[in-house]
Formats: sequence, structure tokens, C-alpha cells
Amino acid sequence: FVADLSRRRPALLLELLASGNLFRSFQAGEISADVDVALAAPDADAPVVLRQARARHMLRILWRDLNRSAATLETVRDTSDLADACIRSALKVAMAEQVERFGTPVGAVSGAPQELVVLAMGKLGAHELNVSSDIDLMFAFPEAGMTRGSTRTVSNDEFFTRVGQSLIALLDATTSEGFVFRVDMRLRPYGESGALVHNFTALEEYYQDQGRDWERYALIKARPVTGDPARSAELMTALKPFVFRRYIDFGVIESLRGMKRMINTEVRRRGLDGNVKLGRGGIREVEFIAQCFQLIRGGRDLGLQRRELLPVLEECVALNCLPEQVGTELREAYLFLRDTEHAIQGWLDRQTQELPTDDLPRLALAVALGFDDWDSYRAALAAHRERVSAHFMALIEPPEEETDTAAEPDDWSLALSKQNLAALGYQHVEDTLAELLKLRANPRIATLQPQGRARLDQFMPRLLAACAETDAPDLALARLLPLVVAVVRRSAYLALLLENPPALGELAALCGASPWIAEQLARNPVLLDELLDRASLY
Repeated sequence: FVADLSRRRPALLLELLASGNLFRSFQAGEISADVDVALAAPDADAPVVLRQARARHMLRILWRDLNRSAATLETVRDTSDLADACIRSALKVAMAEQVERFGTPVGAVSGAPQELVVLAMGKLGAHELNVSSDIDLMFAFPEAGMTRGSTRTVSNDEFFTRVGQSLIALLDATTSEGFVFRVDMRLRPYGESGALVHNFTALEEYYQDQGRDWERYALIKARPVTGDPARSAELMTALKPFVFRRYIDFGVIESLRGMKRMINTEVRRRGLDGNVKLGRGGIREVEFIAQCFQLIRGGRDLGLQRRELLPVLEECVALNCLPEQVGTELREAYLFLRDTEHAIQGWLDRQTQELPTDDLPRLALAVALGFDDWDSYRAALAAHRERVSAHFMALIEPPEEETDTAAEPDDWSLALSKQNLAALGYQHVEDTLAELLKLRANPRIATLQPQGRARLDQFMPRLLAACAETDAPDLALARLLPLVVAVVRRSAYLALLLENPPALGELAALCGASPWIAEQLARNPVLLDELLDRASLY
């Protein structure tokens, strides 16, 4: 790509050489300023200017990356800065066109002019964009309302839909000058079948009522690229409770296990061994490891509320979520894999992560990564991928069961009897049985949805077993049942204890020893998080 572009447009390379820009790192804002200056020219044609700017800056970025003049993080930062600059510039053009036709969009409540907030998702959101990648975007605006200042007015929804369509065309359409960035809008609510733009209230209601765990996963990296900073911050504040739960969220683990199974199945079904992103031990698995801890612990450990992957891995090590050696191996593998990805994509400026199969591109890839031949490069790649795969496979494995789960009935209450309680070690079996039957009849229990009931059926036999290990099983259980009633509709708390058998044992022991602790936990279930850390108890 670099050679072809330099042959077709030698002035680009000569200009970079003469200015010295080929040999230095850019400071924040330089790329954006360059694009703005080019668009400000009197005869500037926005589609042409944006595509020429992309060619000029990608030539510099790829040259520096392939010659190892720029570190991996500089490459992804510059590519992301270029995308940000093109989005902002294209939006100015698109907004001006629609304002001229329909007037200015105004909020119905505030009466204030409205701006489009473009949310960068995925790697662009984290300032980690590939050198030949599409950009995942979502569009939002603060308030419903109508346009003003024109003889033909439209709703804010229609206005910003038109703006969004124009923005996408400016960036995505392929012309004789090429394209700027391929745009992917499928992460928005309802995907391709959903509206192109949503106001803040509609977005918040969607995620509160219908948001799924994979959408939480996607929103971790969401970053406003355009719009009024105060209104953009307002949107991110509204979305944060959906992404980062205020407690340690073990309720999401089963969904993450499902995602992990889907990843493994896809690798086997599609034969992705040659893909450094999606294949076994690839980039996606490193990202999944980091984002698992973000979803589970991010609401409580604020250091995990980061978009960039490497700082998240560092925070995981600091929190003892990952051993230091594992964190180091994941970091080194991630950088090696990203360098490989850039070299593959830079060969012909194509969005692919597939290792080459022909001798010449294989040798070029090996040399770009600092190796003398393909075999030595391939050995280093295999070592990195093997380590990543091992850490990925060990992630969120089901906990070892201390009880015989095969013997647990589908409905825990079907096994309730004086004989069974006595066999577990309960002494006041009549009273205990009466309390358990009362629990079963409690309206909060009787009206549970299927998912909540299934989790309770899984939890109760283990609670009975854990209380049986205390000095006074009947007393411990009696003190714990109000807590069960309090948290049964917030099943993430039950998931927390199911995923942490030692924590369940601590809970039974503490409540057996102290009625005050049992009462405080029933009133403030968030205190259950502390059971994950024995050091905070003693």
C-alpha cells in the first residue's frame, strides 16, 4: 500500500520527507488541525479533502509503523486521532447542509440548540484503532424537538437522521480518491433494524429496559467524539449504571461464559487458526479477559472504568485479579499481535487479520516484525498465542462444587423433610422445616421469574449445607433466611455466593455468630461484596 501510494502520488511522500513529519511523533491535536486547515480552503470539496487527508496521514502512520519508528501505541493513537478529526470535520459539513435546509434543531424543553453526539465504540472508542479498520459509531442527541429558522421545519429525529446519513456517506463512500473510513452502525439499539439516531432519554430507557450483557460489553469503550462536552458527559453519566453495576456483578458471569463458549465454537466452526484477531490465542481473547473483569468488578473498582486495554490489564494485576506474570504475558502478546495485525493490513490497506499464505507477503510480515524469516516469526507468534489461549481457557471456569450437584433436585423444596435436615446435622428440625416452608410460600419467592427461580433452586441446597457446617445450623439458617428474601429478586447477589463457595461459608459462620451482622446484611446486601476478601473481615 505504501509503495503503491508513493508511486501514484509521489508528492505525498516528498512532502512528508521535506517537512520532517515522517521522522517525528505528532502531538495531540496536530492531525485535527491539519484536516481543519485543508477543509477551510475556499475551494475545498469536503469528500475529496477528507480522502486526501486520510491518504496523507495513513502514509505517514504506516511508514513509521512498518519501519518500527513508532511504537504500537503511537500507531493506534494517531490512527484514532485521524478518525476523530475526519468525523468532526465531516459532521460540520453535514450539519451545515441540513441547517441551511431546515434550520437549527432546538430542544422542546430547554429551548437550546441541539448537537449530534457521535459515540465512538470499540477500538476507536479506546483510541486503539487499527490502520485499516472500520469504525463502530452510534448517534445520539440530547432532546426531542423541532427545527427553527427555516420555512420548512422537521423534527429533531428527522433532522439528525439526515445529518447521520450525510456523515456516513462523507466517510464511507468509495470514490476515485478512495474512502475515508468504513462506518459500522450495527451496535446501536436494535441493530440494523433500529433508528439511526436516538435522543438521550430513548437511549437510557432502551438500556434500562432491554439492554443485554453483550451491549454492556460493547459500551465499555464508548467515547463521545463530537457534541457539547457538558451534554456528552450527561449522556455518559446516564449510561454508566447500565455498564458498571455498583456491586461486584457476578450475575453477569454466566452470560460471559456463554460468550466464551460462542468464541470457542466460532473458532472451531470457521477454522480461524490463521486469524490473529479472532483465532485461538488472538487479540479478541486478550480483550475478553480484560473486559470480563471490567464488567464484574468495574462498578466497585473505579480503576477498571477505563477504555484502553493495557491500563485495564495493569489494574487487574494491581487488584490481584490477575497474577503479575499473567499480566506481563498478556501485555506482550497483545502488542505483538497488534503489530502483526498492522503489518497484515498495511500490505494492501485491507481490513483483514488473516496470516498470509504466499511466500513474499510472509517474508515481508516477518521482516516488518523484526525477524529474519517466516519460520522464526511463526514460532514467536505461536508461543504468544499459546499463552493467551491458556489464560483465556482458565477464565471464569465454573467453580469446583463441594456438594454433589447431581443429587440436587430441580426444586430445592421437594427434598425438604425432617429426615433430610437431621441427616445434614440440624437439631431443631421441626422449627427449621417450618421456617423453610414459610420461605417457600413467601410472595417474593412464589412469584419469581424462571431465571430467578432456577438460581434459587441452585442456591438453597448449598446454603443448607453451609449452615450445617456451623456450630448452630438452625440458628445460622434462621438468621440468613431474611437475607435470602431481601436479595432473591436481585439474583446477582445469589450468583456472587454461588461463584464463591468460601464466601458462602463465611456468610453462614458470621450470621451464626452474630445476629447484628445478619440484620445488617439483610438491610444492606451490598456488604456481601466484602465476603470476597477475608482480609477485610479479620
